[in-house]
Amino acid sequence: MGQKAQAIRQRIVAAADQLFYQRGYEHTSFSDIADAVGISRGNFYYHFKTKDEILNAVIDIRVDQIQRMLDAWTYEYSDPQQRILLFIDILTNNQESIKSHGCPIGSLCTELAKLSHEMLQEANVMLAVMRDWLTDQFRALGMGADARKIAMHLLARTQGIATITNAFEDQQFLRQEVKRLRQWLDEMIAQYAN
Repeated sequence: MGQKAQAIRQRIVAAADQLFYQRGYEHTSFSDIADAVGISRGNFYYHFKTKDEILNAVIDIRVDQIQRMLDAWTYEYSDPQQRILLFIDILTNNQESIKSHGCPIGSLCTELAKLSHEMLQEANVMLAVMRDWLTDQFRALGMGADARKIAMHLLARTQGIATITNAFEDQQFLRQEVKRLRQWLDEMIAQYAN
């Protein structure tokens, strides 16, 4: 694939990613994506034959972005508590888009589950990457066999906060809950230090 074709393909995936987040997978058409990119449908079909092909590319991009972000935090910060705080702060750093559209990862996984979509397991990898990384952080904090359970708890709380913030369009709730998550993390660390 030539450089120009690759650039168009990347623009299609980026537009689809944004539209799937804002409108949902089911409510985004080929035409919507083609219009957002500014290409003809014929040119569009050269790059992607089905919407599921685009979905697969969007999932791959999101998994890659999540993994790169987590790897960067692991490289830049030696303290696992600081890394977990960065994860929690994703909520406040993205509060405006969460208020409008929810969590891009959780909302896509939920929609695919409702549709009984065959790519749900692939989409769930996005959550699994975060779960596994969080498990490593809690393990590094001395939480041993409980690390995975605690990681799932934090992941569930962040997803719930995003859902409620979106449902009530309430950023104050989000900020309040982030503060509580930070306190919870301190309590967990203290509990396992004893």
